[in-house]
Amino acid sequence: MTATLIDGKSIAQTMRDEVARDVAELDRTGWAPKLVSITVGDGEASALYVRNQQKQAESTGVEFEQRTYPAEISLEQLTGVLTGLNSDPRVHGIIIQRPLPAHIPVKALQKAVHPFKDVEGMHPASIGNIVYNDLALGPCTAVAAVEMLKTLPLQVEGLDVVVIGHSEIVGKPIAFLMMGLGATVTVCHHMTRQVAVHSRRADAVFVAVGRPGLVTGEMLKPGAALIDIGINRVEGRTVGDADFDSCAEVTGWITPVPGGVGPVTVATLLKNAVLAARMQRDHYAASYAAS
Repeated sequence: MTATLIDGKSIAQTMRDEVARDVAELDRTGWAPKLVSITVGDGEASALYVRNQQKQAESTGVEFEQRTYPAEISLEQLTGVLTGLNSDPRVHGIIIQRPLPAHIPVKALQKAVHPFKDVEGMHPASIGNIVYNDLALGPCTAVAAVEMLKTLPLQVEGLDVVVIGHSEIVGKPIAFLMMGLGATVTVCHHMTRQVAVHSRRADAVFVAVGRPGLVTGEMLKPGAALIDIGINRVEGRTVGDADFDSCAEVTGWITPVPGGVGPVTVATLLKNAVLAARMQRDHYAASYAAS
């Protein structure tokens, strides 16, 4: 292996330390952030993620409340729950855990969360703001992946970047975030011909497709950075979208899976909780200040 590991756990710890300081400051003014996690139906599939979110939140002083609703709840009832949370000044962020029952479309819930409380950064307004280079509350995984690249000794301006995967909450936001930083970006997807032609010339490659082993060392430029966002279970192991061993022989920097983008994504969620609390504090101050 010649590549340097991009240590997501270390980056996440630095971010959590900063969040803890910000939370202490907000607490002194009565605005300590509180997150509410919404699980619908059998929460076994998301239980590990919820426990990790709660553990990391509480380690920084962010209050975390977990709510579970029956699988039979209707979209109208669940939207009513979100409306109540939107109007509750004690709640600063709402997390919609996935998977959801088939009759509950996740996009409908994401739209129902007020943009000020959208700590996951998945409301259409939050994602749309990225086009204008406004990162108030960005989608956590995309922001985390870009933040990891920014820790490397690379000049982002003019960097040749390839994003493999064009989902609405990861691939596309990464492309816009990198363009906002001055990079030249190519987005590849399932209809792209000869992905390797594009990836071999890139200084940095992001991959988020959900296909283990999709990216191999022969598809990469020597010395490039590889940010692997994929999470797949293969024979009882968690692996990314890249064939780690072959890629590590070629790249200059590479993220491990697990221990790469995942921890930074949770830390970004907590950072968004701080930003959300500040936005709501400022909104209330402006709306109800004595004239």
